[in-house]
Amino acid sequence: MILSTHCHDDLGLAAANSLAGVRAGARQIECTINGLGERAGNAPLEEVVMAIRTRHDLLPFRTGIKTDMLSRASRLVSAVTNFPVQYNKAIVGRNAFAHESGIHQDGVLKNTETYEIMTPESVGVGKSSLVMGKHSGRAAFKSKIKDLGYELGDNAIEDAFNRFKALADRKKHVYDEDIEALVDEGVAHGHDRIKVASLTVIAGTMGPQTATLTLDIDGQSKTVQSTGNGPVDATFNAIKMLMPHDARLDLYQVHAVTEGTDAQAEVSVRLEEGGRIVTGRSADPDTLVASARAYVAALSKLVVKRQKIAQAQHGV
Repeated sequence: MILSTHCHDDLGLAAANSLAGVRAGARQIECTINGLGERAGNAPLEEVVMAIRTRHDLLPFRTGIKTDMLSRASRLVSAVTNFPVQYNKAIVGRNAFAHESGIHQDGVLKNTETYEIMTPESVGVGKSSLVMGKHSGRAAFKSKIKDLGYELGDNAIEDAFNRFKALADRKKHVYDEDIEALVDEGVAHGHDRIKVASLTVIAGTMGPQTATLTLDIDGQSKTVQSTGNGPVDATFNAIKMLMPHDARLDLYQVHAVTEGTDAQAEVSVRLEEGGRIVTGRSADPDTLVASARAYVAALSKLVVKRQKIAQAQHGV
């Protein structure tokens, strides 16, 4: 008989309780990538796996998990679920191996083990390179995609490469994180029925702010102009005029993919309508464009859910 642990993170102890169960005889841990789950989430796979690997003296067990894929798996789950990983998340957070304070930097330069109990490479985190730019060709881009852990078809690679070239024309440096963001967006939104064709926003201290938006809805272009209490509000109001709905905006988050004023903004949007919750995410150097695309991505999912419910009610 195999005993299993199934812990929730209500008190931030899911990983600790799971490992305590293993030491007491359990040989199975029910966990999730990024700790996703009910309420505060379940035990994070990446934390229990790396705890067992790092503290083998106290936990003399093995999991068989390829730990160098943990970071990639985390990004994939985050992209699919549109739940961003907090920067200070253990193991897979963006700041997990970042050192900003002087005393930390000095210690790490002298000996990485001063503050790092594990290496970034052990969980699949490598140093971002600047070798990709607007003069990079398809072969180099395809090789980079493979190095980052993606397996794409020819059409998907061509689409990603075209968007990469457009991004390289707008950014001085293209980091690995930038490429991951644009590839993830292409995979997530490649077949959406609603797409942002163009957006022009007038903002500043003299309001009201105005947004002129064109959406491609099932192959037809529709344009509208709207105002709002700020450029984001004006943009979302324009979307609502073209795609009327009663959904409530539950979440609007903006993160910078990389450093610098020309960094891509990664926007997450969560909508709720009648108990149905959908999320959308997008990245672009223009925060407002990313916001519009993320909102439209979430709205596209809501439309699909409406159709499925209607079909079920009519027995289709």
